[in-house]
Amino acid sequence: MATLWRALIVEDEQPARASMRKLFLKAAIPFEIVGEAGDGREALAMIRELRPDVVISDIDMPVMDGVKLLKAAREEGFDCRFVMLTAMSEFEYARQALEHGATGYLLKLSLDLQGLRETMDKVARELEQREKLRKVDKWFPDESRAEPTDHPEMNRIIGYIEEHYAQEITLKGLAEFIRMDASYVSDLFKKKTGSTLTHYIQNRRIRAAKMLLAETDRTIGDIGHQVGFENDNYFIKVFKRWCEMTPNEYRKQAEK
Repeated sequence: MATLWRALIVEDEQPARASMRKLFLKAAIPFEIVGEAGDGREALAMIRELRPDVVISDIDMPVMDGVKLLKAAREEGFDCRFVMLTAMSEFEYARQALEHGATGYLLKLSLDLQGLRETMDKVARELEQREKLRKVDKWFPDESRAEPTDHPEMNRIIGYIEEHYAQEITLKGLAEFIRMDASYVSDLFKKKTGSTLTHYIQNRRIRAAKMLLAETDRTIGDIGHQVGFENDNYFIKVFKRWCEMTPNEYRKQAEK
């Protein structure tokens, strides 16, 4: 049975919320609408209470707009996916939302079943990947949570790596994420964590790979790609450097 993901609709106009509900039903997608909110402040309270997997949020709303809602949810540590509802005139805000981690956006005036299905299929894939990677935290309970530093922006970087380590992560991208100079970020991260960014990301990926090697029958190449290594040979080289054995040797040892 397919997973049924929990969705929260955030839209200040009731007819628009009703229309979204109808589209969800017609689209036959694996999402259940568990709540509705009329503005960002109300939505943030519902996120805390309902813990939805995805938030479908209008951008232009009273009290707290959709972009501010996304930022507030991330600051509080919620990793639900966000899809923004926008008019063409609000596209700059949609771009900002994407920069802060939104999965995508839907144009309200031209929203149809195909567009909804395509976007929500992408959300479902991200959620499935998130659940797979969360198993690492259960498998390595003592190692899965990074020790916080005394620097809030370095903690933001650590949180970003924890959530996105299977994706491409660059120093430039992390520096832009916290709006700091890349060279300064590199030096400060090592000072606060005792590890270079490269080693920190590699370590996170290798821990994920160890879980997948022990608990799944996926190929070495598939596992390397799933945890963020594009090249099989590089994955094996890095794994051996960290574990003093190859992925195959680790798998055989785990089986015993």
